[in-house]
Amino acid sequence: MTIIKPILLILLVAVFTFFISGRLIGANVNLFKRVLSVVISVTSTTFIYWYTYLKGKEYSFDTVNSVVNVTTLLWIGSMLLISMLIYLLFELFDPIAFDEKSGRHNGKKSFFKKLLGYWRHQKRLRTVVKIAVTNGITRTVKYARNRDSDRELAVALRETLEQCGGIFIKFGQVLSTRKELFSPIFIEELEKLQQNVNTLSENQVHEILKQNLRGEVDEVFSYFNITPVAAASIGQVHKAVLRKTNEQVVVKLLRPDVKDIMREDLSILIEFANWITSKSQWAESLGFRDLAEGFASSLREEIDFNIEARNMTQISNVMEKSDLRVNIPKVYEEFSNENILVMDLAQGVSVANLPQERVTSRHDIAETLLFSYLEQALVSGIFHADPHPGNIYYDSATKEITLLDFGAVCRLSASQQEGLKLFFIGVQKSDASILYDGISLLVKKRNDVDRGELEQAISQILLKISYVERIRTDEIVYSIFSVIRDFGLQFYPSVSLALRVIVTLDGTLRIIDRNFNIFEEAKIFSSSFLKLTLKKPFKEPLATKERMEEELALLLPNLRKIPRRVDQLFKRVEDGKVILHHDIFSDKNNSKFITQLFSRFVLLFVGITFGVISVALLAISQVVHTAYAIYLNIAAYFGLFLCAILLVRLSIQAIRDMKQIE
Repeated sequence: MTIIKPILLILLVAVFTFFISGRLIGANVNLFKRVLSVVISVTSTTFIYWYTYLKGKEYSFDTVNSVVNVTTLLWIGSMLLISMLIYLLFELFDPIAFDEKSGRHNGKKSFFKKLLGYWRHQKRLRTVVKIAVTNGITRTVKYARNRDSDRELAVALRETLEQCGGIFIKFGQVLSTRKELFSPIFIEELEKLQQNVNTLSENQVHEILKQNLRGEVDEVFSYFNITPVAAASIGQVHKAVLRKTNEQVVVKLLRPDVKDIMREDLSILIEFANWITSKSQWAESLGFRDLAEGFASSLREEIDFNIEARNMTQISNVMEKSDLRVNIPKVYEEFSNENILVMDLAQGVSVANLPQERVTSRHDIAETLLFSYLEQALVSGIFHADPHPGNIYYDSATKEITLLDFGAVCRLSASQQEGLKLFFIGVQKSDASILYDGISLLVKKRNDVDRGELEQAISQILLKISYVERIRTDEIVYSIFSVIRDFGLQFYPSVSLALRVIVTLDGTLRIIDRNFNIFEEAKIFSSSFLKLTLKKPFKEPLATKERMEEELALLLPNLRKIPRRVDQLFKRVEDGKVILHHDIFSDKNNSKFITQLFSRFVLLFVGITFGVISVALLAISQVVHTAYAIYLNIAAYFGLFLCAILLVRLSIQAIRDMKQIE
């Protein structure tokens, strides 16, 4: 009985602490963390209470006076406060966000798994930073001012990415294509990055097919070549024949471990980019963190084959009415999902391996390819974003071009399409004012930029490329990017991607026809497209008439409502019912934010007031030597306890607000 009574008392106090701490912490309390914090608090405070006060004493649990005293109350109060502090610690290290409507998200990892993941994440991040420091990144980024220091920095960056491996190598390979951003020194170094990719084993291939195909492999394919025709870091491609239709297809398989690797390393890559940006003005002006975030975003799309299938369908629909002989492989959606993609087998060879065609024939191939891209970009606003030679095939038998690999596409708004048109025209005509008008539609707005100064800087670029037979596209785009950065401007991410595509496409076009001039040909396309636009209503009168009727049908209901709405507006003005709100409280969200902020400020003020008064009472009790001094001490300690409770509650709420989902 002597052991049972104190155990019951401790359990009773633990339940009391669990209930009260939950009420004081507030809503959306995680049950597991709440129980764990109470267990840790009860265990630690009980041991300290026994060791400092009860050890060696005769203590009776039969009377109320022996149980309820000052030390017991201090023990219970400490237990309550410590449990809240432990819960605050859990919230501080918990990366999970809160939804203001439904509370905590479901389906998340347990606390211990998250703790293990956090430790692994930090270990990997420390390794990456250590590699960077060892290679001299921190020293060279500060002094990237001339050719020698640029070379040193380029080597340090390449070695760092190479030694970090995995995603970092792929990131470096992507950067090596950004000729519009990096100087030739960086491009030369980053192009040295090579990633050795092992092919999937036969068992892995069979397992992927078994898990993702609707039916057995033999039921879907009459032939499946287990040896891949291509292998990359994300997936690999196999040839096959469909059993039902006897069509030749290619099957693209996603590597089984790629999603876990992406999830772990992409966040580390962004932190690494953020770290470099904080160390260097060069990296900040270059937008190194934005480059990493853009890479991460595009890579997350690439590892979902459903997105690639949708991209192929979109661009196929765009090119359906085109007169150009450009083919987009058909996707077999019934056999495809996020991990497997089945599509038509592309006929022909890569444009890098074209047979000895006539010069005129090569020019026609390059022109068709360029016009296809301009039609996609400037008419529909969505286009293939990876036009390197390996992704473009030409079939000499059908005279048809096939585009491959739609893991990345670029989408431009209407204003950005117009800006890109003006960009081409401005470069071709060497007109700085036209180029300025185009750039103004492609960059994020800045009111403090002087048009005259920016036009003057653009004119200097155009003068450098004037009176020469061949214009290097990468040099033009790199120079314009440099000017944009110098003026504190920034291209929209989709525009940056589009300009990168132009540079890559120009390189591919020069492989097909070394004398091809992308800007001269773009002028021809613009002229023919404008003529076609003007002639279209006359060539297709019925379609034009139907389109006008549709627009008018949509417009008429609103036109009929205008007189009635005007009359209602005048009546409301006459009755004094039209009131304009100019204060911040007219918006519900603003009002809610101000109210919450004010209420928390009041709680903070009350907590601090309790603390100040309690400290004052403690000071007074040291001076007053009367029987009332003990009551002053009790009031002071109680006030400090309330102060601590309020401040812990506010701290927990502040952490939640930082993690709130917008």
